[in-house]
Amino acid sequence: MDEQKKDAQKMEEERTYDLIFICRPATPEEDINKIISTLEHSTAEHGGKIEKTERWGTRRLAYRVAKHREGFFVYMVVKSTQGDLIKELERRLKVSDPVIKYQTIRLDEELKRQQKLGKHRERRASRRPRKQAPGAPAPSAPPPQQQVPAPAAE
Repeated sequence: MDEQKKDAQKMEEERTYDLIFICRPATPEEDINKIISTLEHSTAEHGGKIEKTERWGTRRLAYRVAKHREGFFVYMVVKSTQGDLIKELERRLKVSDPVIKYQTIRLDEELKRQQKLGKHRERRASRRPRKQAPGAPAPSAPPPQQQVPAPAAE
């Protein structure tokens, strides 16, 4: 019974993905818009949502991809509870002629890991006092203030 609850909880957990794809540099703007709208439609069908879409424009590639030295980059942030959505988006990118390369990265796992490491560091830091760097003077009490005698009243 616990197993089923855990599975149901995992299915409902919203995940965040980075999706970057590169189109041929000579691809017309309308074809790129068509690819983006297709991806948006598929995302909506599978119950996900696209948080952000950025067109980075034509950039030089680090190495040749499909005989091209440049490519038109598009960056998207996708949120979904369905793992099948990413498979569908990647399938659509794979069969799309203008797309020469794509990559999807799951972000929420990395964010959870970073938060866990941060909590761990804070816990360790609170357990032990900070060590001083060698050669640094030890913190001393502030110098005592000298009292100035009050002027005698006449």
